[in-house]
Order: sequence, then C-alpha cells, then structure tokens
Amino acid sequence: MNEMSRRPTALPPSLPEEPDRKHHHRAGPFGVLDIGTTKIACLIGRTESDGTLRVLGFGWQKAKGVRGGNIVDLAEAVSAIRTCVGQAEDMADIRLRAVTVNLTCGQPESRLYNVQWAVGGRQVDDRDIRGVVNEGRNRTAADGRDAIHTMPQHFAVDATDQVDDPRGLFCTTLNARLHVIDAAATAVRTLKTCIAQCDLEIEELVSAPMAAGLSILVDDERKLGTTVIDMGGGTTGMAVFADGQLLHTAQLPIGGLHVTKDIATGLSTTLVHAERMKTLYGNVQSSPDDEREMLMVPIVGEEDHQLARIPRSQVVNIIRPRIEETFEYVKDRLDSAGLTRAAGNRVVLTGGACQLAGVRDLAARMLGRQVRLGRPVQLRGLPEMATGPAFATAGGLLSWAAGAGRGFQDMDMEEEQQSGWLRRIVNFLRERV
Repeated sequence: MNEMSRRPTALPPSLPEEPDRKHHHRAGPFGVLDIGTTKIACLIGRTESDGTLRVLGFGWQKAKGVRGGNIVDLAEAVSAIRTCVGQAEDMADIRLRAVTVNLTCGQPESRLYNVQWAVGGRQVDDRDIRGVVNEGRNRTAADGRDAIHTMPQHFAVDATDQVDDPRGLFCTTLNARLHVIDAAATAVRTLKTCIAQCDLEIEELVSAPMAAGLSILVDDERKLGTTVIDMGGGTTGMAVFADGQLLHTAQLPIGGLHVTKDIATGLSTTLVHAERMKTLYGNVQSSPDDEREMLMVPIVGEEDHQLARIPRSQVVNIIRPRIEETFEYVKDRLDSAGLTRAAGNRVVLTGGACQLAGVRDLAARMLGRQVRLGRPVQLRGLPEMATGPAFATAGGLLSWAAGAGRGFQDMDMEEEQQSGWLRRIVNFLRERV
C-alpha cells in the first residue's frame, strides 16, 4: 500500500445544518365542528402512528338558528351544536374543550396585499415572517374585519423573486405577496359567543371551501389548477388552487335550500314536500319521459289534503335556472378575480347540493372545464353516512386540525405579535441599530 492510499480522504468543509422544517402532525384527540345552514356535524379524531387519521366520534344534527352561514338565533344554534357535539363526545368517550370550526359567517372574502419589510442586509428569520403576516392582519383590522388566514404566497428578497421560504437568505428588503381571508368582525364575535355558550373554545377558524379542498383534492390537482365548488344548503363556497397554494376563495349567497324554496313556491307546496321532490325526482337535465311522468303534489293551505297532478318536467324547469345561476356566479367571480387561466381546466364539485342529478354535466357545459364529484378522503372509523360530498368540509377540518395544509408549520405565527405603534418602533430601531 503506497503513501497516497494511506492518507485520509479530505472532507469537504461542513455546511450549516438546515433548520428542521418538517410538517408537524398533531396526535390528538381533537375535535372539529362544521356549522352549516342545513346541518351541523362534529368529528373527533386522532392521528395514528402511520400518519393516517382515525375518527373516534361523530355527531350530526339538523341545523337551527343558522341562515346563509350566519348565526341568526343564538339559543337555537347553541342547542343544536350542544346536541351534535354531545353525540360525538359520547361515541368517542371524550369531552372536548376546544374545536376547530369552519368559517362561513361574516361574508368571508379573499384579499391580496403586497408588503415590503425592511431587513437591513441581515439574514431573514422567523421574526420577519411574523412581521409580514402581522402587517397583513393589521391592514385587515383597519377595515373592521378579522383576518382568519394570512398566507404568504411567495416572497422576493431584493431582486430575487419567487422565493417560497426566504429564511436564512440575506437581503435589504423582503417583499411578500399575502393572501388574506377575512370576515366581518361582528359576525365572528357572534360565532365565538355561540361556541362559548356551548362550553367550548374556538381553537381555530378555517375557511370552509379551503377545508373542502383539503379533503377532496389530490396533490396534482392543487398543483395544476383546480376550482373547488362547495354547494351547500345556504351558500356555495368556491376555492381556487394552483401551484400547490390556495389562490382565492369566495362565498356565494345561493345553495340547495334556495332550490327547495323555488320548488315550494312554484308548485304551491310545503317546504318539506318540496325537499322530498327535489331528492326523489330532481334533475337539471330534461328527458322525453318527463312530460309523461306525473307527480302528485299536496297543495299548501288546502283542506282534505288536496293534491295537484303535475308532470315531472315542471320540477326540472324550476330547478335548472337556479343551478345555472349558481354556475354563472362562479364564472363571474373567476373572471373578476382574474383567475380564469390560473384556475386550470378542472372543477371538483362537492357539498350536498352537488348530488342533484345532472349537475356535473351542466357544470362542465357552462364552465367549459372537466368536472368530477369530490368526496372526503377516506378516514378510518368514519360512518358510512358521512362519506358523501355533504361531509367534505368536516373531513377537511379534521385534516387541518391534524396539521395538514399549513405553510411554515415549524413556526408559531402567533408569537411576538405587536401592536401597530410598537411594531413601528421596533422596525425603526431595527433599521438603525
């Protein structure tokens, strides 16, 4: 063996270790609450050792005291929520102290902010990310609204653009594009009061269409561009995903309950029977048999249970305009947000109202996109009745509560929050010290 072979191999200079930024998964148990206009659902779950979610408890109740996603009768809403949560707690043999709740109240909106943050030539760290996020929250608060989500879409460090995570990089100025989802502060306060009267705390509020997307989309759909349309009872939520991020959300004041009311009004029948007819005979596509198939309809207010005899086509002709109106709203929102191209060529429908026959084909024709129906991702222990599109939001809330779908998971955005005047003083000193 020669001298050269006995020499130890020179090792390259050691590089600084990368910070541990792995996703954190919460073990549990934890509870989530989906409060809708027509139903309230509660799930209690935990994360298994293999990273999958298991449902320990499930509760379901017909909604009361809720209209258009907002609490309109505090006592009735509290009663329905208490009963629903109690069912899940009894099944799981667990008592909840806090829950993650969907956001549909307060006319939630998406806003985009460009924020410039002075760094002064040093390395960007967690404090700077928090500062940028808090700047977005402060701008929202100035408009009398509560920031529910403040999500950095991308950063620029000086002249270098499209940076996902700038921590560790040196720059003079950090620029950020923020996506903020906010809601009217008074409506959020009412919701918090309602939950408090149920002897619970709100651990987090989560955008309902974002939660639905988290439950039903595969990774490629989030990357390539997909619009989620969550057709609920009182509202229709929409969320646009692309490049693995949530780009936009909107809430439309129209849902399945409006279809039911249209049928009740058009046929002069009760809401209960209108809902039954929608479920059994509803369709948005006409067929030759519709004129020949006759339906018996009880007339509201008539004595002796008087019935009217109508063709099924009359029901179809009542339903179709309302569903067409819904998709027209969606098209308008995509156009006004400038997301027609970013939204991609795919639409995923979910929510209870999407199960109406013919809705998928109508959406594909009106939106000019590929359309599929989305069901919540399979969860261990989830009852069969809760595996349909109507429970997509609840499933997504459980995934969010477990730690999925979040950016900057390794840091706490709530730490070191400062009031506006104190923040300005700190920034002034940071730039000059």
